[in-house]
Amino acid sequence: MKIALPTRQNLIDEHFGHCEYYTIFTIDDSNKEILAEEVVASPAGCGCKSNIAGVLASMGVNLMIAGNMGDGAVNVLRRSGIDVLRGCSGDVKEVALSWLAGSVTDSGDVCHEHEHGCSH
Repeated sequence: MKIALPTRQNLIDEHFGHCEYYTIFTIDDSNKEILAEEVVASPAGCGCKSNIAGVLASMGVNLMIAGNMGDGAVNVLRRSGIDVLRGCSGDVKEVALSWLAGSVTDSGDVCHEHEHGCSH
């Protein structure tokens, strides 16, 4: 399994669509540990209007762990087969390890502050 986290300076970026890059962790499902880490550059523009969902899906990403995210971005990711957990913050590796430990759940918070008309 692979998980992606929108990242800025090694922390979860509060704005999925404006992050510096995405940190991708390859997870060993049986042992619940991180096997590999890689970085994918963030495309220019709004996350929901970019091709990032397709890029991440083609890499085998199954889950996006993020801070805030609008409905448009959530819908685009889900249509690409990527589940979304929102409301996370902090160091990306620590958040990933917390998720592996079962202590991260979706806040259900949707970002309305900077809606970009992404209503896919």
